[in-house]
Amino acid sequence: MQPMMKWNGKRVIILGGARQGLAAARWLTRHGAIVTVNDRRSPEAMAAARATLADIPVTWVLGSHPLELLDNAEIVCISGGIPLNNPLVLAAIQRGVPLTNDTQIFMEVAPGLTIGITGSAGKSTTTSLVGLMAQLSMVDRPQSVFIGGNLGDPLLNYVDGMTADTLAILEISSFQLEQMTISPNIAAVLNITPNHLDRHGSMQAYTAAKRRILDFQQPGDCAILNRSDAGSWNLRGEVHGRMISFGSGDFPGDQEGTFLSDGRLYMRQGGEQTSLLRADQIRLRGEHNVMNVLAAFAIGFAAGLPLDAMLSAVMDFRGVADRREFVREWNGSQWYNDSIATAPERTMADIRSFSEPIVLMLGGRDKDLPWEALAGLVRQRVENVVLFGEAAEKISKALDQASGPLPLTIERCKNLRDAVQAAARLARPGSIVLFSPGGTSFDEFEDFEQRGKAFRKWVSELS
Repeated sequence: MQPMMKWNGKRVIILGGARQGLAAARWLTRHGAIVTVNDRRSPEAMAAARATLADIPVTWVLGSHPLELLDNAEIVCISGGIPLNNPLVLAAIQRGVPLTNDTQIFMEVAPGLTIGITGSAGKSTTTSLVGLMAQLSMVDRPQSVFIGGNLGDPLLNYVDGMTADTLAILEISSFQLEQMTISPNIAAVLNITPNHLDRHGSMQAYTAAKRRILDFQQPGDCAILNRSDAGSWNLRGEVHGRMISFGSGDFPGDQEGTFLSDGRLYMRQGGEQTSLLRADQIRLRGEHNVMNVLAAFAIGFAAGLPLDAMLSAVMDFRGVADRREFVREWNGSQWYNDSIATAPERTMADIRSFSEPIVLMLGGRDKDLPWEALAGLVRQRVENVVLFGEAAEKISKALDQASGPLPLTIERCKNLRDAVQAAARLARPGSIVLFSPGGTSFDEFEDFEQRGKAFRKWVSELS
């Protein structure tokens, strides 16, 4: 069925007027839908968003989520930031109004091969690396590769220009997967560790959301799973087609996958083993980034990308902004920005990536996640801690209760700007200042990207 036939005349309510909602509004209107965008923010706060859609016929309802919007709605399109327990969403479910989101719509109409990547950590890095592999594979036709989803622009903005030869590579969050009833041709689950429990309520519900990336695959599709992560590997019974795995150490010879052995990465496919490269040739620091590279190779092999392009991408790739990004050297200390580290597990991986003395900046807003394991690691590996934001008190209590020697100093700051100044006072030549908050940005910033931008600005201003 053609998109115009499906959407023409449909009355659609879009919840959330950020980039996902705006992309859906533009595409749906172009295909004949009657669109209302609803956001609880004020008209003043939404002025810039409204301006981007000034050229299309969209109705705006701002300031609240009135239930009467559902009286004439035929479908509700939910942006990622809108939880399923939102009263309007619950009312839609009760009334039998179907739910969708921009990624679901994209997947329904995408004409070419789709790759979807999810996980508790490493999604953006792996998605970007696979994207670079694909771009280097298609240097003669770079317009055939699109990278987006939860990372960067929603690909719904570009789907009308795609063809059967197009490769679409998407980062997909658990928030997006909750409403999806379609799976990508190649679906990767990098890992599943505690995250977003404030949204999902339990690890069971969070895991179920992640699993949906596999649930609707067909026999000709491929799943990519992590042998070294229990949350991902426990989904192997849910695979409907081909499976390629990745992880540390060897694995049964009749299986396909990538692995790390004696400091070198390998691929086993069709009974043949191929040496890829040494782990020390990867520019990204940390064992978890070796896992991300192994995952990217597995995905690339599943997509049929040439080996030389994949190797060139890995050896050229330096990472993504706000993902353990080197910001500057100041007074002999190295400053790193991992603003996207919004869970303690991610911060633990960051700490393990450095052998130097660490000044650790922790805080933001808690997501109802356990901090005990991180607190124990901090007491083993971190010299100085700077706490900030809403979660500071909870983290401080976890540090008090953990075993091991306390850091030399634990400072409390009201906000991130003060925390940067405190870290500057504690930094010394040879140390690492690691901004890896463990909490979300929403107590002070719109998102982790805005928080990372502010961090980089304030660090650059140190003199």
